[in-house]
Amino acid sequence: MRDLDWNLIRDFLAVARLGSLSRAGARAYRNASTIGRRIALLEDQLGVTLFAKSKTGYLLTDDGEELLARAERMEEAANAVERGAADRQAVSGHVTLATAENLANMLILPDLPRLVATHPSLVPEVITDIRSANLNRREADLALRLTRPTQGNVVIRKIGVQRYGVYGRPDIVREAEKTGPRRIVTWSETYADLPAAQWAAGVLQGMSPALVTSSLYAQYVAVRAGMGLAMLPCFMGDRAKDLVRLNSDADAVSQDLWLVLHADLAASARVRAVAEFVFDIVERNRAFLEGTGSRYL
Repeated sequence: MRDLDWNLIRDFLAVARLGSLSRAGARAYRNASTIGRRIALLEDQLGVTLFAKSKTGYLLTDDGEELLARAERMEEAANAVERGAADRQAVSGHVTLATAENLANMLILPDLPRLVATHPSLVPEVITDIRSANLNRREADLALRLTRPTQGNVVIRKIGVQRYGVYGRPDIVREAEKTGPRRIVTWSETYADLPAAQWAAGVLQGMSPALVTSSLYAQYVAVRAGMGLAMLPCFMGDRAKDLVRLNSDADAVSQDLWLVLHADLAASARVRAVAEFVFDIVERNRAFLEGTGSRYL
């Protein structure tokens, strides 16, 4: 064990805990194939098989379970060293995170006290303008986005998936199951390119909507008030105990979640601290984001 590369052990721990090469790679800013090769290298060095691949992901073998206990002790020692270094150079300063308003309000901000408690000298700023912040112009240090940037001096990693569903109060969903969705809350023309607006246009087929808004949160409130049905991100619809999900073709709609950092700031301790915080939030809310626990009638 003493001759092994600690970074290989770190990758092993990530796969063991996250159950996926792609998730482990996202955390380490590497792709899944690279993590797979590194796990294979570790197995070759040890002469054992550490994981068994199943439909649900990567599962530890008996040899993997044995290594896990040793690896966690190595991790404790490494963390102690890193904590000592952190004490000498505390995470501090101003960090600006740009994201969508609803991701900020329902995922990030409720958990922000945890970040500040860990790094009391850190000053976070969360911006939620409809216009995407330009990281190249330093309008933000990092961003959580629903579209992948195609240019700029940035570091990008996919950290999750946001899925959608059609939600409404039980009485309205029950009505829709009998007669088809009719009462639809939708977007104004300005946002006609959004997946939810396109779904609504296909359902309405010229019929009048129940309500038109320019805000996702307004649709969320309107649906809970009984105005009709709306296509919502699952992390919003599933959190509302008074809403249920309608079986529909909207279930296939999803958007990738991209964590984007300005390349010049990727090594910054304060920016990395916020990036890891965002990654952890997405990981812990994966079931809500992917709608795996939705309530149907």
